[in-house]
Amino acid sequence: MFDKLIDKLNNGTFITLETTPAHSPIFSPIIDKIAELELDKLVDGFSTTDNPLAKLKYNPLFAAKMLQDRFHKPVIATMSMRDRNKIALQSDLLGANEVDVRAILALTGDPATISDQPHAKGVFEGDSSLLLDIISAFNSGMNYAGKPLAVQPQQIYPFAVINSYAKNPKTLQKKMQKKIKHGAIGIITQPVYDLENAKLLLELKENANQECCPEQKRAELIFGIFPITKLRTAQFLSAHVPGINVPNSWIEALRTANAKGIEEEYKVGFELSKKLFEDLKDLHPKIHLMTANQFKIAKDILS
Repeated sequence: MFDKLIDKLNNGTFITLETTPAHSPIFSPIIDKIAELELDKLVDGFSTTDNPLAKLKYNPLFAAKMLQDRFHKPVIATMSMRDRNKIALQSDLLGANEVDVRAILALTGDPATISDQPHAKGVFEGDSSLLLDIISAFNSGMNYAGKPLAVQPQQIYPFAVINSYAKNPKTLQKKMQKKIKHGAIGIITQPVYDLENAKLLLELKENANQECCPEQKRAELIFGIFPITKLRTAQFLSAHVPGINVPNSWIEALRTANAKGIEEEYKVGFELSKKLFEDLKDLHPKIHLMTANQFKIAKDILS
């Protein structure tokens, strides 16, 4: 299952769909919705998020296991440094390994100060590079302290994330180099909204691969896409989310459409998002689609 996914990442079309577990003890409604829309037939795999914005959600590793069992498609399970120390990270990886949850997206995580849990404290023993190093150790048959594990783990496939925009592109390249150096095989960008920006990111990725590890297996870039169908969403992302650049042309088009009504606003936003998806797929067919569980939009984008 994972060999096929990694082959698609390196040599073919690679499309994954993000799922966000709910503030609930059950994940099955999300699975049922995906099945109802037959989204599993339109993607190569899924991902599960890990308590985004430090808000309490269902566990991403359990969610990944359930998705894989239902659809027989690989899932990239997110693990955040915010909530676990080295012991917990390694324990989770050991348990996930036996049940075949073996693609891991390493995140540093949003600050605990914005959590919905009173007085929550972040662990943050390191940034996402520490988790990537732990995975490298496991793939070598030992724990992070260098002690051999009783049984060689199955191969774990590490992924990382990167901002899609920076005023100084060299900053992004250096961050890519760091993640590649620590073993990431796939780097997922924050949402991209501009084709020229996407071309620059590909150039930076090539430079990062060359300068970091010219003799080793290279990391692949995966474009993040988050469809925008509302003016207020475009304005929020543009003004308040670092590392994302929403073009003024998108904002103006949505503003004009907004004045004509909700249906026109949705139509214009969807058309912009759909065209972006097709353009990025033509440029570099490695895409991670994020829709905040609005799976009907995902179906329309992918169809």
